[in-house]
Amino acid sequence: MDSKDLHFLSNAADVLTTSNNTEELISKLQNLLRDMCSLKTIKICVYDNVTNTMRDCALGWCIIDDKSILYKDFENLKEEDFVINSKAYKLPSVIGDITIKIESLSMPIIKNNNVFGLVNMEFEENTSVNMEFLCLMKILASQISLKIQNIILDEQSKINVEFHDSMKNIAKIIETQYELNYIVPLIGEMLDRFISDHLIYVFLKQDDAFNLVWPKACKDERIYEALKELTPETEYILTSNNKIGAFPLISEGEITGCIVARSTLDNLSKRDISYLEQLTRQSAITINRANAYSKILQYATIDALTNLNNRRQFEIRLNQEIATTKRQNNPLCAMMIDIDFFKKVNDTYGHASGDAVLRGVASIIKSALRESDIPARYGGEEFAVLLPYTHIDEAKVVGERLRKSVEETPINIDVEGIETKSIGVTISMGLAEFNSSESGEELFERADKALYEAKESGRNRVCLSI
Repeated sequence: MDSKDLHFLSNAADVLTTSNNTEELISKLQNLLRDMCSLKTIKICVYDNVTNTMRDCALGWCIIDDKSILYKDFENLKEEDFVINSKAYKLPSVIGDITIKIESLSMPIIKNNNVFGLVNMEFEENTSVNMEFLCLMKILASQISLKIQNIILDEQSKINVEFHDSMKNIAKIIETQYELNYIVPLIGEMLDRFISDHLIYVFLKQDDAFNLVWPKACKDERIYEALKELTPETEYILTSNNKIGAFPLISEGEITGCIVARSTLDNLSKRDISYLEQLTRQSAITINRANAYSKILQYATIDALTNLNNRRQFEIRLNQEIATTKRQNNPLCAMMIDIDFFKKVNDTYGHASGDAVLRGVASIIKSALRESDIPARYGGEEFAVLLPYTHIDEAKVVGERLRKSVEETPINIDVEGIETKSIGVTISMGLAEFNSSESGEELFERADKALYEAKESGRNRVCLSI
């Protein structure tokens, strides 16, 4: 082995040491090899025993077409050192002065004496190599084997950390939230981020029917057929093509809902199923606790997170104020408020930061109102306010003052428990003044339509229902 070969191996070692992922590794290897031979492309592929497919490391571990010659090369490499131009060879014990015209070369990736992948190279036309080159490539392939094993272990460790974070975050939701229409979308989003290769759907069972609560639509009839097969004894159901899995949410021996994962590409792997089973169990515990808390708190009057009136208490006060308004012929206005782009806060910083934003906005709302005004957390990121003895033009002044106060007040959030960050948020608002011919529900329907108009026309504004 001459100094040129040693220099190549030294550079290869540097590439393997400094590459942080498979895409970077292959790019650097390609540049290195092109300096010493007429290389066209290099691929590193790993065989997945769970799905019996070959996956391309450089393309996000995507599946290689099962008609690819690489599958045959992989089988041949279980017995031989190389596959050259689609023929299998062992490296001779004595290296002679032999030159081979080469179009393609595949070498095994080995772990514990077993072949679990291959390195494939394609060469330009009329390329020739000698035995020393093949010796170098065999050494390189063994180094790549170790690197790929380390990358896979790192990625699996990262997945395990993300899995436990997801479990922990789902469990923590109940600390501050108990409204299903708020926590179920949060659970759906957490599952969707973790199981990013598959589409996630969350159903809750009401009156013996499964109702989709996250996301907004599901048009795959196979999912609804799978739901019909669920029983309280079912661990999970897979469709015949193994691309849809239904995982029931169980409470006290009864099905209360279901989490469904649907793959558009691969089958659901054993690992996916294991993760989903555990995440579903944790989700069921969280949802069941939320239901229990909701029953306990149904007679409470204060929202636990914001310290404003809860929705139930607000509806009681609404009926009282409307009765007073009709009796005394006083003006009354309703205000509906929505935090702009609140979902983005949850997605970017996590639901704990979303809770901090809700508390911050609630505090600003409370400080901007009179003692006689009645603010409430209406649900999720929506707030409702009753303004007794207030005409619509006066309510608009209050609304604009409140909107501006929120816009100008930064809210502190904890980012991953490491640092405190100040972020700005805005609100959209709809206002309506009560008229004696309508009900409280109709009053707030008009305020809600005005809120919708404020959001549709650009957010961070106040719109009136005239």
